[in-house]
Amino acid sequence: MTTQKTALRILVEKPTSEKLKALNVLSWPIWTKEVSSFDWSYEEQEICYFLEGEVTVKTPDGDISFGKGDLVIFPQGLQCVWNIKKPVRKHYQFG
Repeated sequence: MTTQKTALRILVEKPTSEKLKALNVLSWPIWTKEVSSFDWSYEEQEICYFLEGEVTVKTPDGDISFGKGDLVIFPQGLQCVWNIKKPVRKHYQFG
């Protein structure tokens, strides 16, 4: 019996204003965090829209960077390390 490892990929896009409106992003809570580094595990999917900041997330499949203006989807089950290079302010939604 063989087991396959499924990559848990972070998706990043520059959304249109229409997409942000359709997702109702402006009604989501806001999270802020200073420059720092920390381990994180996603028990459920998170979608977020970055208003400010610059981040590199280290995953088992490599590093990915994003920041202001990016819509990011973190998959359920992802374990990673956040490295915040510029203070973050983002709208977020779990589930």
